[in-house]
Amino acid sequence: MGTPEERAALIRESIRKSQTTTDSMVTILGSFDHRLSALQTAMRPTQITTHSIRRAHENIGKTLKVAEVILGQFDLARKAEAKILKGPHEDSESYLEGCDQLRSIVRTFSGKNNLKSSVGVITYATTLLANSIIKLEDDFQQLLTSYSKPVEPDCLFECLPQSLLPSTASPDPHEGSGTKEHQTKNLKSAGYDLPDLIPSRILLLLHDLAQLMIRSGHQQQAFNIYRNIRSAFVEQSLRKLGVERLSKEDVQKLQWEVLEAKIENWIHFMRISVNLLFAAEKRICDEIFHSHDALREQCFAEVTAKSAAVLLSIGEAIAKSKRSPEKLFVLLDMYEIMTELHPQIDIIFGSKYFSEMRQAALVLTKRLAQTAKNTLAHFEEAVEKDATKTVVDDGTVHPLTSYVINYVKFLFDYRSTLTHFFLEFDGGDAKAHLAALVTRILQALQSNLDGKSNQYKDPALTELFMMNNIHYIVRSVRMSEAKDLLGNDWVQIHRRVVQQHAKQYRRISWSKILKCLSIQGLSSAGNTSFKGQASPGSSSTVSRAMVKDKYKTFNASFEELHQRQSQWTIPDSELRESLRLAVAEVLLPAFRSFNKRFGPMIETGKNPQKYIKYTPEDLERMLAEFFEGKL
Repeated sequence: MGTPEERAALIRESIRKSQTTTDSMVTILGSFDHRLSALQTAMRPTQITTHSIRRAHENIGKTLKVAEVILGQFDLARKAEAKILKGPHEDSESYLEGCDQLRSIVRTFSGKNNLKSSVGVITYATTLLANSIIKLEDDFQQLLTSYSKPVEPDCLFECLPQSLLPSTASPDPHEGSGTKEHQTKNLKSAGYDLPDLIPSRILLLLHDLAQLMIRSGHQQQAFNIYRNIRSAFVEQSLRKLGVERLSKEDVQKLQWEVLEAKIENWIHFMRISVNLLFAAEKRICDEIFHSHDALREQCFAEVTAKSAAVLLSIGEAIAKSKRSPEKLFVLLDMYEIMTELHPQIDIIFGSKYFSEMRQAALVLTKRLAQTAKNTLAHFEEAVEKDATKTVVDDGTVHPLTSYVINYVKFLFDYRSTLTHFFLEFDGGDAKAHLAALVTRILQALQSNLDGKSNQYKDPALTELFMMNNIHYIVRSVRMSEAKDLLGNDWVQIHRRVVQQHAKQYRRISWSKILKCLSIQGLSSAGNTSFKGQASPGSSSTVSRAMVKDKYKTFNASFEELHQRQSQWTIPDSELRESLRLAVAEVLLPAFRSFNKRFGPMIETGKNPQKYIKYTPEDLERMLAEFFEGKL
């Protein structure tokens, strides 16, 4: 192996050689690095050019893609324009598709502000879209306007049930015809044919246009156009029908005949407005804005609320006006129409937008009922306190009696109505309420007649007057529905009152004459009873002079009664004949008896015809002339 020194020398030699080799390699590598650096320096321009070419190629690709997109969007815009220019009528879906394409184009380019070309596309699409909306609005407005001319009244009348067609002659409210209840029943079953205010094909077009506007985000514009046009249509249609505002002050100034006509018209207007005009308008609104519940309800409210308020305000003005008896029946008519229309009002005006209107209708109905009740109470008081000085000289039925009885008869034409609001506002037995009301009115009338009868100086005429009037009342009750309400006991009690007055008349008028046919005072043989039978006795004890005086007194008294009471009147033929018969049954037997007993005494004397002027037949004939009202 050698000595250590030898081995160390060998190691040093190896390290030297290795260092020499390393230095040589470093030199060689340094030379390569220099050459590579020089080569890189020489290649750098070529690399830069190659990178630029590559990036340019990439940019060209991207630009071509953007250009392709822009051209595609322009192509879509042109296609959308073509669809829009055709208008919405030919193909509403295609029209809407065109509008959607334009909005899509605007959205596509709105986020690409770095592209100058996008501004042109957006401007083009936005302008085209705006024009399409303007055209939509114009078409909707023009079409709706064309079919919103005020409806002619005859068009509405034709849709009414036959029983409700307007009449040229108005019925007299004070003449009870007994047909009111029948008419009311007919009304409840009457059918209404809604008028076609807008043809079906036009409604479809309007519906499509409205849907396009709503889907295009222009719901408010559709609402405004519809509201403005159709509200004017409804208002103008009502004016053409004859509806006009009427305040409480206006009502107070009107003559009754004029006001009555206006109230009758108002009732007619309410039926037509609710059942026809408003109902037809709701159908139109529902069809045009189908599937947009909130919008159609709000539209209908805006279109009709003002007109409905005008109609209700007229009713309020009448209900608040000064009470008078003749207003009762038109108030009941108004109450009837309101109760009749309430179900329809709840259906047609059922949305939340009509809560105030529904409340106003309910308030009006209650006010009409209360005003009617107050009018009835006022009428009852007015009858009892009637202070007219009208005197019927012939003792016939007083105008107040016939007026009150006709009034009561007419009340029974409204029996169901009165029963309804007695039930609603008073509770309890409605029939009993009505019976009590009628009883009080008739009692007030009798009380007033008692006072009026005292105006006669002749007590017999007083009794005849009361007999005539109470009989008229009883007969009217018996021949009307009042009998069922008041009962047979009421009728029998008042028939006895008539008989009492007739009895009093006979006593007052004929007692004096019957005394002339009595032998009382002629002799002590006896006397003649009130029933006219001559008392037995001998005529030989009676002087001719006394008998002559009896005949003269009888003749004068009978002639005076005949002259006066033939001018009196008993208008009822049965009552007239009954009273004549009652008088004849007393007078004629008494006269025959007196004549048979004392007539021969006068006939044998001088000028018998001067004293025995009448035969029983003459008296009977003259009695037939009593109470005929002959002047």
